[in-house]
Amino acid sequence: METGNRMAGKVAIVTGGASGIGAETARVFAAQGATVVLCDINAELGESIANEINENGGAATFRSLEVTDEAQWIALVADTEKAFGKIDVLTNIAGISGRDPRQNVQTTLTAGGLLEDQSLENWNQVMAINATGTFLGTKHVIAAMRRAGGGSIVNISSICGIIGSFSNAAYHASKGAVRIFSKSAAIQYASDKIRVNSVHPGFVDTPMTEPGHANPEVAQQRLDATPLGRFGVPHDIAMGCLFLASDESAWVTGTELIIDGGMTAN
Repeated sequence: METGNRMAGKVAIVTGGASGIGAETARVFAAQGATVVLCDINAELGESIANEINENGGAATFRSLEVTDEAQWIALVADTEKAFGKIDVLTNIAGISGRDPRQNVQTTLTAGGLLEDQSLENWNQVMAINATGTFLGTKHVIAAMRRAGGGSIVNISSICGIIGSFSNAAYHASKGAVRIFSKSAAIQYASDKIRVNSVHPGFVDTPMTEPGHANPEVAQQRLDATPLGRFGVPHDIAMGCLFLASDESAWVTGTELIIDGGMTAN
């Protein structure tokens, strides 16, 4: 992986860091000089990513985190600030699709079932992890970033936070919430030099999308809707996160970065 100093001296928390976009973002941040605290509920995978980063010359630690647990967020922020002296970046990447986790191959065009068939339990779970988790992380790093003289919060939304589709309605609602929440937070904390932006991936090959892309019909429909003719990879999204986390985007806040191979340009 290309190394550099675009995040030299920065301390970054990355949630969902055990796999997919989160793991790749942690790698990219570390390769660009950041000290990374990567968080996930999967301790085995999270520890392996942190070890990989350290073996490659980066600086990373793993922290178990359930993003819907406010007490865990409070402890994470306090411990990170105590260990490294500050927090410069938070990237809220942890999320779920709402698909039945036992489904290895998506059998319909709709990932999480039709709205009329969706349970309240599933709705609440998707909203809790995708939207409330983002709220809690953002809320609890504000004071630390203020003490650091500013910072950057990068919230992963989705193209499903901008447009409608046959996907899980709860997923759309949660990602739309992340988009508008990010704009509100950006306005509230601009005077503290804390920037807040959202990133909107299109169809990316990750463990979360694997069941959908394992169905040839679903995969082909998604490819046909993507002008650049390929699925994204986690590195495509991580590089967008890098721009927003670095000082290169010092005058960028309250906006959305769409990384979707041209899908929403149609």
